[in-house]
Amino acid sequence: MHMYTSHTCAHDRPSGCQTHKQMAPETAGSAYSGQSCNHFFLWLLPPRDSPRRPPTPPPPLPAPLGLARAPAAVRARPRRSALARLRARAALPAGSRERAGEGTEPAAEGWRTRLSAAGSRAPSCGSGCWRRWPGGASPRWVAESRGAGAAAGDPRESLLAVSMAGLRARRGSGLRLLALSTLGFCLMLQVSAKRPPKTPPCPPSCSCTRDTAFCVDSKAVPRNLPSEVISLTLVNAAFSEIQDGAFSHLPLLQFLLLNSNKFTLIGDNAFTGLSHLQYLFIENNDIWALSKFTFRGLKSLTHLSLANNNLQTLPRDIFRPLDILSDLDLRGNSLNCDCKVKWLVEWLVHTNTTVAPIYCASPPRFQEHKVQDLPLREFDCITTDFVLYQTLPFPAVSAEPFLYSSDLYLALAQPGASACTVLKWDYVERQLRDYDRIPAPSAVHCKPMVVDSQLYVVVAQLFGGSYIYHWDPNTTRFTKLQDIDPQRVRKPNDLEAFRIDGDWYFAVADSSKAGATSLYRWHQNGFYSHQALHAWHRDTDLEFVDGEGKPRLIVSSSSQAPVIYQWSRTQKQFVAQGEVTQVPDAQAVKHFRAGRDSYLCLSRYIGDSKILRWEGTRFSEVQALPSRGSLAMQPFLVGGRRYLALGSDFSFTQIYQWDEGRQKFVRFQELAVQAPRAFCYMPAGDAQLLLAPSFKGQTLVYRHIVVDLSA
Repeated sequence: MHMYTSHTCAHDRPSGCQTHKQMAPETAGSAYSGQSCNHFFLWLLPPRDSPRRPPTPPPPLPAPLGLARAPAAVRARPRRSALARLRARAALPAGSRERAGEGTEPAAEGWRTRLSAAGSRAPSCGSGCWRRWPGGASPRWVAESRGAGAAAGDPRESLLAVSMAGLRARRGSGLRLLALSTLGFCLMLQVSAKRPPKTPPCPPSCSCTRDTAFCVDSKAVPRNLPSEVISLTLVNAAFSEIQDGAFSHLPLLQFLLLNSNKFTLIGDNAFTGLSHLQYLFIENNDIWALSKFTFRGLKSLTHLSLANNNLQTLPRDIFRPLDILSDLDLRGNSLNCDCKVKWLVEWLVHTNTTVAPIYCASPPRFQEHKVQDLPLREFDCITTDFVLYQTLPFPAVSAEPFLYSSDLYLALAQPGASACTVLKWDYVERQLRDYDRIPAPSAVHCKPMVVDSQLYVVVAQLFGGSYIYHWDPNTTRFTKLQDIDPQRVRKPNDLEAFRIDGDWYFAVADSSKAGATSLYRWHQNGFYSHQALHAWHRDTDLEFVDGEGKPRLIVSSSSQAPVIYQWSRTQKQFVAQGEVTQVPDAQAVKHFRAGRDSYLCLSRYIGDSKILRWEGTRFSEVQALPSRGSLAMQPFLVGGRRYLALGSDFSFTQIYQWDEGRQKFVRFQELAVQAPRAFCYMPAGDAQLLLAPSFKGQTLVYRHIVVDLSA
């Protein structure tokens, strides 16, 4: 692109012309500024010694009324410039001018005489005046000649002079308009050239350049910083928390230093929007913990320093969003090397990030140890918990799960509802649902048994006798099969079903003064009395133990020490083997195996409950558990972990966990179960459930869950 400057000469200068000079692009920038522009403007103006030019004439006046209009052919003739027309007329011979209707020499002389006469009557107007053109035509600009030579000259010259004067007047008016426009443009450029550059915004507490900011004693993250800032430093800030998205208004930030402040909390997504940030330093603050999502979005971060804070732990995978992190500094923190930092030890083994040596502040066994050198086997970070899973809105005194036709069921004794309630596990909803009920006005135990693919339920009642019901798949209901001899079983308290040498048996513990604990055997189409075991001793509980190929039945009593019976295959009966002399009375008796050893758990209503181990010929006590008011006690195994539930009528239920190293139970958890009468472990698919029937409240269902403390 080329720029041009014009030098316009006055009409009376020797040249009487306009000249244009072409300028190179590299010099075009100065053509409109300063002295060059003034020079350009001065050349456009007429010289001071030239005659004053008249103003631009007004538009032509309309022709007088009655004046004949020119023919259409004449009106349609292309219009030529005035100078061209004058020159053409001057060049025509006299005869031609006559034929053209332009007059002869006398006519021209007469016109000059009339013009002089008109001029003598009008006052002088300088170099030119407005006159009426001869013949009543439109007004023209007529120049008055100063001197006789002009009046006596050739008419063609006079006509040409007059016309040239009009053209110069018009051209002078246009040049003045162009000059004024150019002057305004030059003045505007001069003002803009002298205006100082705009200073970027900067808060009062900061010092800013075009792309950096250094802030001291700021009360918040500065908001009105230049958007081009790529480096920001905050020192001695007067606020303690960095909110979410605190720096999102600085998307080009590459360096951020937050050292020597009093920050205690950095919110989730605090650095969101900083996709170009490469260096982040948060040193010498009071930060105790960080969120898992603190550094989310920092895809370009290569250097991170959290040195000299009060960090005691770090959430798992906090550094996962930092794809290209190359340097990490965690020195000067008080790391507690427990399960919360186990993931960090694993991460340090596999990461390519350079990490300065960091040391443990606690626990004492790891104090001053390098985190990078801690053995993973030292971290035992998997624990478990029992959480409330379902509440059954009724009390119960026994719970027995069973499988029938590939479905899972639960039988509950509900004396308050006068029924044995059967619930079915819903694998879709993962809940226990109502299924059926067996009438039982004073049920204390409902024992299901599946014999030869047939379902039977033994219903033990305190009053009105006990019965055996059979499930009829054709009518899909329970029907009574037989009665249990009320002379033998007067006041049942517990039922135990088992199988010996292919035969099915169940035993009933009788707690009355006149009754006897009795054994019944299945034969073809019913259960028949097989043996009276223990009369007149107010038996409370039964436990069948099949170990070492020697079936045993242990009977607990509230009036004497528990008695051990061993099965005699020759007599097809249980034979008394001995007593557990370490416990004078027991409300419940249960057993479990740990390794090669067999143990008994005996709960007592008054006094401590006992844990005994079988020594080959007798039991020896290994642990005493406080259990005032205990009527229920149940050991169970969940996924390789052994627990013990111990209930009480005066306090909450205690859950103990077996310590394999110490060979003892340790207190694990407390459950808010009031007056439990039994505990029952029931696996239901992937849900491991613990049921706690309560005599005074609702029946609660707890779920066993596994918790990873290193997460």
